[in-house]
Amino acid sequence: MRLLVLGGTEFVGRAVVEAALGRGWEVTVLHRGRHAPPPGARALHGDRTAPDGLAALARGAWDAVVDTWSAAPRAVRDAARLLRDRAGRYVYVSSCSVYAWAPPAGYTEDAPLVEGASASAGQRDYARDKRGAELAVSDAFGADRSVLVRSGLILGPYENVGRLPWWLNRVARGGPVLAPGPYDLPLQYIDVRDLADWTLGAVEGELGGPYNLASPPGHTTMGGLLEACATVTGTAAELRWTSPGTVLAAGIEPWGQLPVWTPPGSDLHDALQRADVSRALSTGLACRPVEDTVADTWSWLRDLGGTAPRRPDRPPVGLDPQTEARVLAAGGTGGGVSGTTP
Repeated sequence: MRLLVLGGTEFVGRAVVEAALGRGWEVTVLHRGRHAPPPGARALHGDRTAPDGLAALARGAWDAVVDTWSAAPRAVRDAARLLRDRAGRYVYVSSCSVYAWAPPAGYTEDAPLVEGASASAGQRDYARDKRGAELAVSDAFGADRSVLVRSGLILGPYENVGRLPWWLNRVARGGPVLAPGPYDLPLQYIDVRDLADWTLGAVEGELGGPYNLASPPGHTTMGGLLEACATVTGTAAELRWTSPGTVLAAGIEPWGQLPVWTPPGSDLHDALQRADVSRALSTGLACRPVEDTVADTWSWLRDLGGTAPRRPDRPPVGLDPQTEARVLAAGGTGGGVSGTTP
């Protein structure tokens, strides 16, 4: 297989490149030259936002293209139009954010989509940018030759958003840790390597159309995630499970200040942790245990000296120590179990 990855040097794109090389595929990456692609990939340079930024793709043919772009949709439009007669399939890594807010628990790929998106638009907001890019791909390649990967929360090695790295570093510091409850809160996410494997399988299987891509709801729990962090870091951190009401009353922002966590029963939880992924599961999606995702991310993070790369277009995540200490000092736990074991 001949694969073109637009990007291919960070997080999702890098995981796709590594997985494809592992299958013996011929891989080309188009990137800006800020980071080196994995060894074995052919590198082309180009900035999609600049005039003639796709000039390096003037020649060549590929069985599939994988694109992870998340800014102005017109960049995806231009690439898809350029490649539609020279690539067999276009895989766009989109997001479950394309669904109209707030999608109900159990929403499928047929749920209503965000309005106002355009394939020719400049950068607006994340949901409409991703939906506009979907429209660009579908317009150029048609429903049968386009794969829209509507991913949920993505974790794993190379993460450049900071969610799991923040939890790992926080637990590694030890001491009392504000653990947002309940302990058995179900979580839904996708390991980046499982996303990459499914994506390549979709190319091989000549799939088309949209797919919600995440683990089954409840693949792990908040307790399972944080206990895995405590295990791999080997610290004596004390997970103090704190009720959702206490967390919210303290003005702490779910998802942002406490990465991954969303209050049970909220629109946010239903949208981010309860998507129906049966279509992806029926087409080969396999999800590794949370312990593997956490351990491998910690190993990668340690190799970097503990500081993960960060995307400049994403806001910082994590709770400041002063706020954490204040909430813990005030008491009011009771979101499950205090301590590290249920």
